[in-house]
Amino acid sequence: MNEIRICFVCLGNICRSPTAEAVFLDLIEREGVADRFVVDSAGTVAHHAGERAHRDTRAAAREHGIEVRSIARQFVKSDFDRFDYVVAMDGENRKNLERLAGDDRVTVHLFRDFDASSPPASDVPDPYYSGGFGHVYDICVAASRGLLEELKSKHGV
Repeated sequence: MNEIRICFVCLGNICRSPTAEAVFLDLIEREGVADRFVVDSAGTVAHHAGERAHRDTRAAAREHGIEVRSIARQFVKSDFDRFDYVVAMDGENRKNLERLAGDDRVTVHLFRDFDASSPPASDVPDPYYSGGFGHVYDICVAASRGLLEELKSKHGV
């Protein structure tokens, strides 16, 4: 049984993508399917590489009993070969990822497209600039549930 490899990607990898990573890890653990997945997160820039997630990111998750443990890193071109699903938090980072891929044919998913209640092509807002870390957490919960349902259907998880 092959593992399904997922990387969540935002700009700096300290707010949205580490939240998505932690929420998805918690969900697959509770569902008893964690052994089927490898989950990571990254940013399209290296500004925060080596740093823990933003303190408000960690606090919002901790309110729900989830620890955000990721350390920020930059997404690199070879990551396209390492992951089955590259999931961008917004359209701008999706474009950045597609530019990084160059001529290579890759599929970069938008995270909120997995949430049936979200309008198509919706962004996960960046709380680094606007606050709303709890709101981002809630968005990540809804999108993670939809993503897992799709993966169950598509891969027989």
